[in-house]
Amino acid sequence: MQLSRRLLYKKQTDTHATDLLLREQILSVLALHPAYGHRRIALSLGLGKKKIRRVMKQYGIKPYKRQGRWRKRRDERRDPQPYPNCIKGSCPIQAGTVLVGDFTHLRYQAKFLYLATYMDLCTREIVGWYVSARHTKEIVLEALLDAIKTLGHLPKTVHTDQGSEYCSKEYTDFLSSLGVQISMSKKASPWENGYQESFYNNFKTDLGLEFDRFNTMGELIEGIHQTITYYNKERIHTALKMSPEQFKLRKRKY
Repeated sequence: MQLSRRLLYKKQTDTHATDLLLREQILSVLALHPAYGHRRIALSLGLGKKKIRRVMKQYGIKPYKRQGRWRKRRDERRDPQPYPNCIKGSCPIQAGTVLVGDFTHLRYQAKFLYLATYMDLCTREIVGWYVSARHTKEIVLEALLDAIKTLGHLPKTVHTDQGSEYCSKEYTDFLSSLGVQISMSKKASPWENGYQESFYNNFKTDLGLEFDRFNTMGELIEGIHQTITYYNKERIHTALKMSPEQFKLRKRKY
Protein backbone atom coordinates (compact mmCIF):
# COMPACT_ATOMS: atom_id res chain seq x y z
CA MET A 1 0.00 0.00 0.00
CA GLN A 2 3.11 2.20 -0.19
CA LEU A 3 2.84 3.22 3.52
CA SER A 4 5.94 3.79 5.59
CA ARG A 5 6.66 1.53 8.53
CA ARG A 6 7.10 4.65 10.74
CA LEU A 7 3.52 5.77 10.04
CA LEU A 8 2.14 2.41 11.14
CA TYR A 9 3.90 2.62 14.53
CA LYS A 10 3.22 6.31 15.15
CA LYS A 11 0.08 5.76 17.22
CA GLN A 12 1.78 3.20 19.47
CA THR A 13 4.71 5.57 20.09
CA ASP A 14 2.35 8.46 20.97
CA THR A 15 0.39 6.24 23.35
CA HIS A 16 3.60 5.23 25.14
CA ALA A 17 4.61 8.89 25.53
CA THR A 18 1.14 9.75 26.87
CA ASP A 19 1.32 6.92 29.40
CA LEU A 20 4.74 8.10 30.57
CA LEU A 21 3.39 11.61 31.07
CA LEU A 22 0.37 10.27 32.95
CA ARG A 23 2.67 8.13 35.10
CA GLU A 24 4.51 11.28 36.23
CA GLN A 25 1.19 13.00 36.99
CA ILE A 26 0.06 10.03 39.07
CA LEU A 27 3.34 10.01 41.00
CA SER A 28 2.96 13.75 41.63
CA VAL A 29 -0.49 13.20 43.14
CA LEU A 30 0.80 10.32 45.28
CA ALA A 31 3.66 12.50 46.53
CA LEU A 32 1.04 14.77 48.13
CA HIS A 33 -1.55 12.08 48.91
CA PRO A 34 0.30 8.76 49.43
CA ALA A 35 -2.86 6.80 50.29
CA TYR A 36 -4.90 7.79 47.21
CA GLY A 37 -6.21 4.88 45.17
CA HIS A 38 -6.99 5.05 41.45
CA ARG A 39 -10.46 6.54 42.03
CA ARG A 40 -9.20 9.54 44.02
CA ILE A 41 -6.26 10.03 41.66
CA ALA A 42 -8.71 10.09 38.73
CA LEU A 43 -10.83 12.71 40.49
CA SER A 44 -7.74 14.75 41.32
CA LEU A 45 -6.52 14.72 37.70
CA GLY A 46 -9.97 14.97 36.13
CA LEU A 47 -9.47 11.77 34.15
CA GLY A 48 -11.24 8.43 33.85
CA LYS A 49 -10.58 5.91 36.60
CA LYS A 50 -10.10 3.02 34.14
CA LYS A 51 -7.29 4.86 32.41
CA ILE A 52 -5.61 5.67 35.73
CA ARG A 53 -5.95 2.06 36.90
CA ARG A 54 -4.46 0.76 33.66
CA VAL A 55 -1.38 3.01 33.86
CA MET A 56 -0.87 2.29 37.56
CA LYS A 57 -1.00 -1.44 36.85
CA GLN A 58 1.28 -1.06 33.83
CA TYR A 59 4.01 0.66 35.87
CA GLY A 60 3.40 -1.15 39.16
CA ILE A 61 2.31 2.00 41.00
CA LYS A 62 0.55 1.30 44.28
CA PRO A 63 -0.68 3.65 47.02
CA TYR A 64 0.48 3.33 50.60
CA LYS A 65 -1.83 0.97 52.47
CA ARG A 66 -1.89 0.27 56.17
CA GLN A 67 -1.62 -3.43 56.95
CA GLY A 68 -4.38 -4.79 59.14
CA ARG A 69 -7.30 -3.11 60.85
CA TRP A 70 -8.13 -2.80 64.51
CA ARG A 71 -11.63 -3.77 65.50
CA LYS A 72 -13.19 -2.82 68.77
CA ARG A 73 -13.94 -5.49 71.29
CA ARG A 74 -17.69 -5.89 71.44
CA ASP A 75 -19.41 -7.21 74.54
CA GLU A 76 -22.09 -9.55 73.22
CA ARG A 77 -23.31 -10.32 76.74
CA ARG A 78 -24.93 -6.91 77.20
CA ASP A 79 -28.60 -6.60 76.40
CA PRO A 80 -29.41 -4.68 73.21
CA GLN A 81 -30.24 -1.02 73.72
CA PRO A 82 -33.78 0.27 73.07
CA TYR A 83 -32.53 2.79 70.50
CA PRO A 84 -33.25 1.91 66.84
CA ASN A 85 -31.16 2.85 63.85
CA CYS A 86 -32.86 6.11 62.86
CA ILE A 87 -30.48 6.98 60.01
CA LYS A 88 -30.71 3.76 58.01
CA GLY A 89 -31.29 4.63 54.37
CA SER A 90 -31.36 8.36 55.12
CA CYS A 91 -29.28 11.04 53.44
CA PRO A 92 -29.58 14.39 55.24
CA ILE A 93 -29.64 17.38 52.91
CA GLN A 94 -28.88 19.91 55.63
CA ALA A 95 -25.48 20.12 57.28
CA GLY A 96 -25.21 19.79 61.05
CA THR A 97 -28.42 17.83 61.57
CA VAL A 98 -27.14 14.25 61.84
CA LEU A 99 -23.86 13.25 63.48
CA VAL A 100 -22.26 9.80 63.52
CA GLY A 101 -19.74 9.00 66.24
CA ASP A 102 -17.12 6.37 66.95
CA PHE A 103 -13.73 5.95 68.60
CA THR A 104 -10.49 4.06 68.04
CA HIS A 105 -7.10 3.62 69.65
CA LEU A 106 -3.54 4.24 68.51
CA ARG A 107 -0.69 2.18 69.95
CA TYR A 108 2.17 4.43 70.99
CA GLN A 109 5.33 3.26 72.84
CA ALA A 110 3.64 0.21 74.42
CA LYS A 111 0.70 2.38 75.50
CA PHE A 112 -2.59 3.42 73.91
CA LEU A 113 -4.01 6.77 72.92
CA TYR A 114 -7.77 6.87 72.41
CA LEU A 115 -9.45 9.06 69.80
CA ALA A 116 -13.19 9.80 69.59
CA THR A 117 -14.72 11.64 66.63
CA TYR A 118 -18.08 12.86 65.36
CA MET A 119 -18.80 13.25 61.65
CA ASP A 120 -21.44 15.41 59.99
CA LEU A 121 -23.30 12.85 57.89
CA CYS A 122 -24.27 15.43 55.27
CA THR A 123 -20.82 16.88 54.55
CA ARG A 124 -18.74 13.96 55.95
CA GLU A 125 -16.69 16.56 57.85
CA ILE A 126 -15.18 15.65 61.23
CA VAL A 127 -16.75 18.37 63.38
CA GLY A 128 -15.73 17.12 66.82
CA TRP A 129 -12.85 15.09 68.25
CA TYR A 130 -11.06 14.38 71.51
CA VAL A 131 -7.99 12.35 72.50
CA SER A 132 -7.13 10.81 75.85
CA ALA A 133 -4.59 8.42 77.32
CA ARG A 134 -7.42 6.80 79.29
CA HIS A 135 -10.26 4.70 77.94
CA THR A 136 -13.29 6.25 79.62
CA LYS A 137 -16.76 7.34 78.58
CA GLU A 138 -15.65 10.96 78.97
CA ILE A 139 -13.80 10.84 75.64
CA VAL A 140 -17.05 10.46 73.65
CA LEU A 141 -18.78 13.16 75.71
CA GLU A 142 -15.88 15.60 75.23
CA ALA A 143 -15.81 14.89 71.48
CA LEU A 144 -19.56 15.51 71.32
CA LEU A 145 -19.19 18.83 73.15
CA ASP A 146 -16.48 19.80 70.67
CA ALA A 147 -18.84 18.96 67.78
CA ILE A 148 -21.63 21.08 69.26
CA LYS A 149 -19.18 23.96 69.74
CA THR A 150 -18.00 23.66 66.11
CA LEU A 151 -21.54 23.54 64.71
CA GLY A 152 -22.82 26.33 66.95
CA HIS A 153 -26.09 24.46 67.49
CA LEU A 154 -27.45 21.09 68.59
CA PRO A 155 -27.80 18.29 66.02
CA LYS A 156 -31.18 16.61 65.64
CA THR A 157 -29.80 13.05 65.71
CA VAL A 158 -26.60 11.40 66.93
CA HIS A 159 -25.85 7.87 65.70
CA THR A 160 -23.27 5.46 67.17
CA ASP A 161 -22.75 1.76 67.72
CA GLN A 162 -23.70 0.06 71.00
CA GLY A 163 -20.30 0.36 72.67
CA SER A 164 -20.27 0.67 76.44
CA GLU A 165 -19.30 4.34 76.18
CA TYR A 166 -22.43 5.17 74.17
CA CYS A 167 -24.68 2.94 76.26
CA SER A 168 -23.60 4.57 79.53
CA LYS A 169 -26.26 6.40 81.53
CA GLU A 170 -24.18 9.59 81.48
CA TYR A 171 -24.10 9.63 77.68
CA THR A 172 -27.74 8.75 77.01
CA ASP A 173 -29.03 11.05 79.77
CA PHE A 174 -26.94 13.91 78.39
CA LEU A 175 -28.36 13.57 74.87
CA SER A 176 -31.90 13.11 76.19
CA SER A 177 -31.60 16.25 78.33
CA LEU A 178 -30.64 18.20 75.19
CA GLY A 179 -33.57 16.82 73.23
CA VAL A 180 -31.26 15.09 70.74
CA GLN A 181 -32.53 11.87 69.15
CA ILE A 182 -30.36 8.85 69.98
CA SER A 183 -29.74 6.40 67.14
CA MET A 184 -27.70 3.20 67.39
CA SER A 185 -26.60 0.39 65.13
CA LYS A 186 -27.76 -3.12 65.93
CA LYS A 187 -25.37 -5.18 68.00
CA ALA A 188 -22.51 -6.77 66.04
CA SER A 189 -23.45 -4.73 62.94
CA PRO A 190 -20.46 -2.42 62.28
CA TRP A 191 -21.64 -1.78 58.70
CA GLU A 192 -24.53 0.28 60.14
CA ASN A 193 -21.91 2.84 61.16
CA GLY A 194 -19.73 2.30 58.12
CA TYR A 195 -19.13 6.04 57.68
CA GLN A 196 -16.88 6.15 60.73
CA GLU A 197 -15.42 2.69 60.15
CA SER A 198 -14.26 3.86 56.71
CA PHE A 199 -12.96 7.15 58.09
CA TYR A 200 -10.74 5.46 60.67
CA ASN A 201 -9.28 3.06 58.15
CA ASN A 202 -8.28 5.96 55.89
CA PHE A 203 -7.27 8.15 58.85
CA LYS A 204 -4.72 5.65 60.17
CA THR A 205 -3.34 5.17 56.67
CA ASP A 206 -2.88 8.92 56.26
CA LEU A 207 -1.39 9.31 59.74
CA GLY A 208 1.06 6.50 58.99
CA LEU A 209 1.59 3.02 60.36
CA GLU A 210 4.54 3.63 62.67
CA PHE A 211 3.12 5.86 65.40
CA ASP A 212 6.30 5.41 67.45
CA ARG A 213 8.09 7.67 64.97
CA PHE A 214 6.66 10.61 66.93
CA ASN A 215 9.11 11.70 69.62
CA THR A 216 6.46 12.66 72.18
CA MET A 217 2.78 12.15 72.83
CA GLY A 218 2.31 15.84 72.06
CA GLU A 219 3.78 15.36 68.59
CA LEU A 220 1.42 12.44 67.96
CA ILE A 221 -1.59 14.55 69.02
CA GLU A 222 -0.42 17.32 66.69
CA GLY A 223 -0.14 14.69 63.93
CA ILE A 224 -3.74 13.66 64.64
CA HIS A 225 -4.85 17.29 64.40
CA GLN A 226 -3.03 17.78 61.09
CA THR A 227 -4.45 14.54 59.63
CA ILE A 228 -8.03 15.47 60.57
CA THR A 229 -7.50 18.94 59.07
CA TYR A 230 -6.11 17.33 55.90
CA TYR A 231 -9.13 15.02 55.72
CA ASN A 232 -11.60 17.90 56.14
CA LYS A 233 -9.92 20.42 53.84
CA GLU A 234 -7.94 18.53 51.19
CA ARG A 235 -8.60 14.78 50.96
CA ILE A 236 -11.02 13.89 48.19
CA HIS A 237 -14.00 11.91 49.49
CA THR A 238 -15.06 9.45 46.79
CA ALA A 239 -18.78 9.82 47.59
CA LEU A 240 -18.58 13.63 47.43
CA LYS A 241 -16.00 13.85 44.57
CA MET A 242 -14.28 16.59 46.61
CA SER A 243 -13.15 17.32 50.16
CA PRO A 244 -15.78 17.69 52.93
CA GLU A 245 -15.04 21.40 53.32
CA GLN A 246 -15.38 22.05 49.58
CA PHE A 247 -18.70 20.19 49.63
CA LYS A 248 -19.92 22.23 52.61
CA LEU A 249 -19.01 25.52 50.91
CA ARG A 250 -20.73 24.43 47.71
CA LYS A 251 -23.93 23.59 49.62
CA ARG A 252 -23.93 27.04 51.21
CA LYS A 253 -23.89 28.66 47.75
CA TYR A 254 -27.05 26.83 46.80
